[in-house]
Amino acid sequence: MGDKAHTHPGAAGRAQAADRPTSVRNVVLVGHSGSGKTTLVEALALTAGAVNRAGRVEDGGTVSDHDEIEHRQQRSVQLSLVPVEWNGIKVNLLDTPGYADFVGELRAGLRAADAALFVVSAADGVDGSTRMVWDECAAVGMPRAIVVTHLEAARADFEEMTRVCAETFGGDDPDAVLPLYLPLRGPEGPDGHAPVTGLIGLLTRKLFDYSSGERVANEPVGDQVPLIEEARGRLIEGIISESEDETLMDRYLGGEDVDVRTLIDDAERAVARGVFFPVLAAAPAAPGARQGLGTVELLDLITGGFPTPLEHGTPQVTTLDGRPRELKPCDPDAPLVAEVVKTSSDPYVGRLSLVRVFSGTLRADQTVHVSGHGLTDRGHEDHDVDERVGALSTPFGKVQRPVSHVIAGDLACVAKLSRAETGDTLSSKDDPLVIEPWEMPDPLLPQAIEAHSKADEDKLSQGLSRLVAEDPTMRLEQNQDTHQVVLWCLGEAHADVALERLRSRYGVQVDVVPHRVSLRETFGGRASGRGRHVKQSGGHGQFAICEIEVEPLPNGSGIEFVDKVVGGAVPRQFVPSVEKGIRAQARKGVAAGHPLVDVRVTLLDGKAHSVDSSDAAFQTAGALALREAAADAKIHLLEPVAEVSVLVGDDYVGTVMSDLSGRRGRVLGTEQSPGGRTLIRAEVPEIEIGRYAVDLRSLSHGTARFSRRYVRHEPMPPQVAERVKGEARAAS
Repeated sequence: MGDKAHTHPGAAGRAQAADRPTSVRNVVLVGHSGSGKTTLVEALALTAGAVNRAGRVEDGGTVSDHDEIEHRQQRSVQLSLVPVEWNGIKVNLLDTPGYADFVGELRAGLRAADAALFVVSAADGVDGSTRMVWDECAAVGMPRAIVVTHLEAARADFEEMTRVCAETFGGDDPDAVLPLYLPLRGPEGPDGHAPVTGLIGLLTRKLFDYSSGERVANEPVGDQVPLIEEARGRLIEGIISESEDETLMDRYLGGEDVDVRTLIDDAERAVARGVFFPVLAAAPAAPGARQGLGTVELLDLITGGFPTPLEHGTPQVTTLDGRPRELKPCDPDAPLVAEVVKTSSDPYVGRLSLVRVFSGTLRADQTVHVSGHGLTDRGHEDHDVDERVGALSTPFGKVQRPVSHVIAGDLACVAKLSRAETGDTLSSKDDPLVIEPWEMPDPLLPQAIEAHSKADEDKLSQGLSRLVAEDPTMRLEQNQDTHQVVLWCLGEAHADVALERLRSRYGVQVDVVPHRVSLRETFGGRASGRGRHVKQSGGHGQFAICEIEVEPLPNGSGIEFVDKVVGGAVPRQFVPSVEKGIRAQARKGVAAGHPLVDVRVTLLDGKAHSVDSSDAAFQTAGALALREAAADAKIHLLEPVAEVSVLVGDDYVGTVMSDLSGRRGRVLGTEQSPGGRTLIRAEVPEIEIGRYAVDLRSLSHGTARFSRRYVRHEPMPPQVAERVKGEARAAS
């Protein structure tokens, strides 16, 4: 960790390919938008690559893949990988977006990582979404550490933030969340603010001064010494309480001076086991400096305290027919099992797949089997094919450095996998396997789109299929009822990025149009109709007359057709024609253009002509009869109703329930959930929850989640139905 003797910077640098799993650390950075994750990654990369073996400062330029969209959005919108080398260890830093709309990228980063670094702003604190991700990591035992940023802010208070982190993340054991260092502030400036210039190591009692732009170790002096002792004693007790040596606490309480090396080793083991969560501080380097404050300590923690891929179990693996397959953890010589954790398009090399290898070794130009998860319900093309791997590379900013192979535990980019999508498994073509998919949130914000021009229409289908191949949190729907193309997203920012990518990457311009829900129509009571289709214009004419009765049926009955014609008034060969015309008209609707459902149509009588009657004539008569019956009847509009399940913090239960009632919702019940949260179940008309993904985030300050499932169609209130019918008449 940061307190141990540090290897000469000549051992640092930009990582390429690892030679064994023990020389890899995969770390995901987690935190809310604006907490400083990307800036921290850049600082770590600058520190790790600052000095090469010749003593030359390397270029620390662009280290994360900021595309044009990220520059315009002024925030990260995608997962990026920055590999660096420190003390002979390859560290894969996975930078994730902090905004809730891009949680799919965060989950991909969590899947690819073996440990998490939670980035917390000293100025802004810990938000609800970060707490939820911490709980998810805790549920699977992922090792974690916390780094406090923005120490330069006027209201920044490291000690207070450490207390908040212990209270928020420590749960029943706040002493498991403790600082390893205390920030050292320099003289106050003209504005009264004292900048942080160094760190005091609590275990070694060393002072690490960064004021010169490089880390310089000194002994604390004067009033710095008392700052250490109280915090040091608490830290030692916290480390010892998690020690695997059960005698250590008794020895310490008995007055024994525990060796610093023993404490560091115990702390590293506790971090790797996910039972101790150190708090560190970091700040970017000043212009012209080579090391940002706290970056050396963080890199030492990552390489010394975070687990190797060997200590992280392989996700569940099965054969293609679902039989479990046991694999030795992270063995480069075992059968190949790798997973595509991100897919992106590069204007020069085409499709790039970021891959985590869990077992075996992936080699350039190797033929592999690509197994999808059949996400056809999200608009993804089902696939199960063999593909030839293109070039392998490890990224650094926009530069791809070629590598010949990637061993188990490492990550790399694969070029030209034309069919592979995010979440797919790569395995041996002779022994195809599939990894259990990771959990992805359902996209619940609909965006109905239309091609802007005929040229765009020709490219729209291919552009959309590529878009959903990159992002499994996006769902493409071709709605058969409304005839709309709907892109389901996680939020407005997610939708904006998707449409911008359609335009900039795939050259497709689209227009957003109002999203329509799938309404239905039905009869409110019995009604009769007569369809008369009689025309004479030279040659054969058209003659068909039919009389029908329509009555409502229970919900879910569909269209029922009954033939009660007697005496051959409608010849037998034309009865199916009447039914066909009625069903065709029912699909078009009889009042507001929505499909007619849940009625019984009975054919009672009719007339035919020996020469002029035909299949087409009786189809037309059947449709006319249904329209006439509808003209004299009360037609109900049926709207889809969804069961909505909202998981929300107890503080917001009242607000959420009140909002659901305002959406014509019926609360079915509530139940307590762990972590001070409540699950609310309600039935709500779908027309009222089109933007619920956005509104709920605002109501709950980003801490609530919801799911929805279609339940049934039911009659729409008259005043709402009249408004919808009026809009339909105006549109026509």
